[in-house]
Amino acid sequence: MEPTIKVENLTRIYNNRKAIDNLSFSVQKGEIFGVVGPDGSGKTTLIKLLAGIIQPTEGEIVINGLNILKDYKKIKPLIGYLSQNFSHYLDLTVEENLEFFAEMHKIKNYRDRIEFLLRFVNLENFRNTLIANLSGGMKQKLALISSLIYEPEILLLDEPTTGVDPISRREFWFLLHKLVLEGKTIFFATPYLDEAERFNKVLLLDSGKKLACDSPSNLLANVDFSVLEIICSNLNTGSKILKEYGDVQVFGDRIHLVLHKQKSNLVEKVKNSIESAGVELYQIQEINPTLENVFLHLITKRN
Repeated sequence: MEPTIKVENLTRIYNNRKAIDNLSFSVQKGEIFGVVGPDGSGKTTLIKLLAGIIQPTEGEIVINGLNILKDYKKIKPLIGYLSQNFSHYLDLTVEENLEFFAEMHKIKNYRDRIEFLLRFVNLENFRNTLIANLSGGMKQKLALISSLIYEPEILLLDEPTTGVDPISRREFWFLLHKLVLEGKTIFFATPYLDEAERFNKVLLLDSGKKLACDSPSNLLANVDFSVLEIICSNLNTGSKILKEYGDVQVFGDRIHLVLHKQKSNLVEKVKNSIESAGVELYQIQEINPTLENVFLHLITKRN
């Protein structure tokens, strides 16, 4: 089956720096495809390239079999783009904003479409509410349906859940899964690795380069390391001591020690090293690696 989005050897250079560096990947119809990376990793640049807002320095983007440079006018109606800084008119109501976007896209007889979208995100009772009076989660729902007003096949979402409370995030994901059931393809950028488990496929991105691209289950199944979780009385001292054994990753009140070697005698060695430094050891156990462990390990490995 021909992919909905196909990217080959994509590069984008800003001021002599590669914001996107020789990326290749594909997205199938009906997938939720995620790109995950820290700030400055190239997520927004990549989405702008896919939306046709900026052009590549090198490489090719093909959407539904059409080249984005040669056939952009045909591709544009297929794409709904939700930018990181999506803005509404705060002095207009929810309904007035949707009417504005419908008229901007020259949609005829849009009344039924607006009614459907308001029901879709449970905003019908807020149709006459000013945007300035909406919660952050409601604003994101409105942003989503604003990008759906002309029924695009593909949604490009740039960090749509950043700064949104956990309940609103869950509701937002519920809406995305409903859209997938309707046949939409979703390309979703996020800095949150906990969201990566929701994707059919995830692209791990750092400094514009692909670290890995696979399903979350395959990324976890193919790890070449193990993880010890350690809780002790002094994180700083414990972290310094453990660096001789492997990569150290701190998560809240605990340390994750990523081990690349055979770990047969390492648990006892780790315990002895911590305790001999006068640090009290509360807990040490092997845990299943997380996607965050995988991502941080790949960054360390690359560097």
